[in-house]
Amino acid sequence: MTETARIQRELSVGQVAARSGLAVSAIHFYEAKGLITSRRNAGNQRRFSRDVLRRLAIIKVAQRTGIPLDAIREALSTLPEGRTPTTEDWRRLSAHWKSELDARIDRLTRLRDQLTGCIGCGCLSIDSCPLRNPYDELAEQGSGPRLLDPD
Repeated sequence: MTETARIQRELSVGQVAARSGLAVSAIHFYEAKGLITSRRNAGNQRRFSRDVLRRLAIIKVAQRTGIPLDAIREALSTLPEGRTPTTEDWRRLSAHWKSELDARIDRLTRLRDQLTGCIGCGCLSIDSCPLRNPYDELAEQGSGPRLLDPD
């Protein structure tokens, strides 16, 4: 592809926003966080290659499932620059995140199932707390809900 053809295929930040459904500020944020890249043209305007649209789709889906931005950035860094992520790329990325999501689902399920019994903070203010936390032993582990959210 010639340089002229490549430049004509590039997208402005506004075009990326329109195509991805994201605000321009979100695109700038993702770029600042190292999740996507752009180049600057002669007029110092951002220009994005079209593969950024698939990368943004991956970011949006991953965020909806609760994957932290650092983990998304790490996963995207394994993809080759300058090409659209493939179905196989997505399979690999999503398989990597699956165990993390399963652990989070398990943790949330345990939290949900124990939610009405005790807040697990070691405050001894609820009748069942002395049974779960005699003599406020959990206070030695620090503040917060030690029983319900050990992570």
